Amino acid sequence: MLRELIYERLKSILSEQEFQYDFNVEVPDERFGDFSSNVALIGARYFKKPPIEVARYFINKLSNDPLFSEVSVAGPGFLNFKISKDYYINILNDMLTKEKNYWKPKKNGLKLQFEYGSANPTGPFTVGHGRQLIIGDVLSNVFKFLGFDVTREMYLNDAGRQIRLLAKSLWVRYNELFGKSFELPEDGYKGGYLIDFAKKLKDEIGDKYLEKWDNEIEKFFMDYAVRNILEMMNSTLEKLDSKFDSVVSEKSLIEKGLVDEVLEIFKNKGLIYEKDGAVWFKVSNLINEEDKVLIRSDGTYTYFLTDIAYHYDKFLRKFDKVYDIFGSDHHGHIPRMKASLKALDIPESFLDFILHQFVTLKRNGQVVKMSTRSGEFVTLDELIEEVGKDATRYFFAMNDINTHLNFDLELAKSKTVDNPVFYVQYAYARINSVFEKAREKGIKFRFKEDIERLEKEIELNLIKHLDELSFVLKDTTEKLSPHILTNYIYGLSEKFHSFYAKEKILDDSDLPLSNARLNLLYAIKIVYEIVFNLLGITAPDHM
Repeated sequence: MLRELIYERLKSILSEQEFQYDFNVEVPDERFGDFSSNVALIGARYFKKPPIEVARYFINKLSNDPLFSEVSVAGPGFLNFKISKDYYINILNDMLTKEKNYWKPKKNGLKLQFEYGSANPTGPFTVGHGRQLIIGDVLSNVFKFLGFDVTREMYLNDAGRQIRLLAKSLWVRYNELFGKSFELPEDGYKGGYLIDFAKKLKDEIGDKYLEKWDNEIEKFFMDYAVRNILEMMNSTLEKLDSKFDSVVSEKSLIEKGLVDEVLEIFKNKGLIYEKDGAVWFKVSNLINEEDKVLIRSDGTYTYFLTDIAYHYDKFLRKFDKVYDIFGSDHHGHIPRMKASLKALDIPESFLDFILHQFVTLKRNGQVVKMSTRSGEFVTLDELIEEVGKDATRYFFAMNDINTHLNFDLELAKSKTVDNPVFYVQYAYARINSVFEKAREKGIKFRFKEDIERLEKEIELNLIKHLDELSFVLKDTTEKLSPHILTNYIYGLSEKFHSFYAKEKILDDSDLPLSNARLNLLYAIKIVYEIVFNLLGITAPDHM
């Protein structure tokens, strides 16, 4: 909000000269002021004057603006701004009046879809899935808070080769319970969860399918395995305090005829051909890549074809924009998917990809190995049980999606300020304890009163940091990484803990000042609750 006000002031001055160019308004080192801008540096070529002279021109124009207590120039021509105390007090009053709505814009009506967590339903969610689930969930929360119509969706690849391998693996485990030994299929699944499914199945149907196998039995085992794995996934999502608005299956797209519809469109445009018994898509007609198989020589659909149909389905459902969240190993999938949408006359801006780097789980400095097929993996359930839901979510959110995440189990479990989730939650709990102490001392909290007593730099900087949440939320939607939020709330916690240590918040000898600081804490508390809710972590009353 303050950034926007400064930006608009500078833009207005430029418009008087009929100049238009991009510039930044940033938060500098606090020694230089509250905000700074490179508007004069960039403007030198337009004004045809040295940056220092351009800066002085802006200073002169802003000299009587009540928003600022000081506007100065530094270095080669950076403009530095100090916000007036009165304006900070007005902002705090506005925050207290509007509460969460101060940072929450009106609904804009744009319909967005986030696809994440999509996978072959061949086993429980692993730690590897966790980061993607949290990225998708937090970004969905942020966009929804900012007024977008958001749908969270998972796509299930439940009609391909992996599901058949899963079904046969389950059948082998089922037979083993009756003393019958069969080889697991090559590339089959060895996880212990299949033994649990087999035991459950034995109780339900006895020896009905013992040593029997045909297409109908395969279908039964496919459906049974997928159904039970979905139950496991939903249980994990519940523990993670995350949920999808809808789940779309690959099988349903085939049954609805969307795959055939896509093939017909491509055929009419001359974009498919047959070779070696397979059906190919002329990707090379659209981008500089080799053609891709859509239907294999055995008649089965490739993942690429059904995924095209899925995105066509998204377009038919009239989303304004969709985001696909995948691991960085899907990088090669992007250009050909973009090409397929172009062939379907879907605007390029419709689809955006969010790729994240992978997770390494560490215990006492040692890497914990993860492999889904071998059965030697850490499930997301196990992680949540060990470190808790809050630490799981916070740690998965706190790194830039473009960087590798080393998930330190011991740090995540620790109850010290070295643990970032403990550190930020402790700040919130401290605020609650201050209000409790005020009640114990008989200091009555008078809402929105006495706030003009706030004048120390540390107090005004806290108000500025609260105001910055608007920029942080916007920045999160642009960079599409939840670490911007965790960085923000950690920074607020540093400022609050410092304020708590340096200043006497409850002073019996100065009740108006005590009340002013309680009002500041009330506003800080609102921001914690907003950000904790967006991150999906608990706002603890006590710690």
